[in-house]
Amino acid sequence: MQSKVLFLNKIRLKFRKYFKNCIFGKLNINPIIPKMENKSNNSGLKAAVVVLALLFLGSVGYIFKLSSDNKETVTSLTTEKNTLAEELKAKIAEYDTMIADNTALKDELQAEQAKMVALLEQVEKSKGDAAAMAKYKNEYFRLKREMDNLVAENKTLKAQNVALTSSLDSTKVVLTDAKKFNDTLLTQNESLTKTVEKGSKLAVLNLKVLAVKQRSSGKQIETDKASRADVLKVSFLIAENQIAKTGSREYYVQIIDSKNNILGEKITIPAGDKTLTYSFISTVKYENKTVQVNEEVPGKDFAKGTYFVNVFDKNAELVSKTSFELK
Repeated sequence: MQSKVLFLNKIRLKFRKYFKNCIFGKLNINPIIPKMENKSNNSGLKAAVVVLALLFLGSVGYIFKLSSDNKETVTSLTTEKNTLAEELKAKIAEYDTMIADNTALKDELQAEQAKMVALLEQVEKSKGDAAAMAKYKNEYFRLKREMDNLVAENKTLKAQNVALTSSLDSTKVVLTDAKKFNDTLLTQNESLTKTVEKGSKLAVLNLKVLAVKQRSSGKQIETDKASRADVLKVSFLIAENQIAKTGSREYYVQIIDSKNNILGEKITIPAGDKTLTYSFISTVKYENKTVQVNEEVPGKDFAKGTYFVNVFDKNAELVSKTSFELK
């Protein structure tokens, strides 16, 4: 645009010089026109002057218009440059926000932001000519389309993350509820197991001990005299239990005299963190029906006093006890 103005100014100067020469030089017209010239010459001269004056005024007006248009164009391009720079700054700021909120697209967002920053530097350094501004605007619109695509993708990822977070929260709730339910079932099962175990234990009833005198004929005579007794007869009843397991059961019978001596076999076995010494072991075949158990413990020189009898199961748990006295 500036080259056009310079060209037109050259034309205007040449035209002024030509106009001056035509009037005062080559036409040999004296500034002081003689009064004696004829009317026809005066008319022709006047017409030439008028035409040349009109041409001069037209060229001056055209040059003025071009100059005004040039100023308007420069102002418009400056405004356009400033507007484009502000838009680029706004988009760069938007990228900062998206980069801070997004990790999945961070690299792509930073790469596109760098392109915006580079374009902003070019715009700010440019002189604002029309060709350069057209190029920068085209590049800006291209980068803006890329940004719009990333924004849409970012929104999609956010929506997916929200949905995934909601799903995870729901899953956590379900798992928590399931754990509570399982814990409740476990507690109930443990309680039921204890109840079943307790219910399946066999009751040992009617524990009795009789001291007898064994005669040579084999007949046994009951006695309460320590000096006469030579056999202790132990009997007890295992009650019927339909939920108990069938099979072989063992019971450890312990007889303690008045001097705290254990009679019988005196075998010691471990019982948890303790030991158990028993007089004899009774093995019973249990089939969910009542079983009568009878055992004998031979001896001699029984001491006078109170005797204690204890019956333990296989876990060394006391299931029955009684006492008797020999005089």
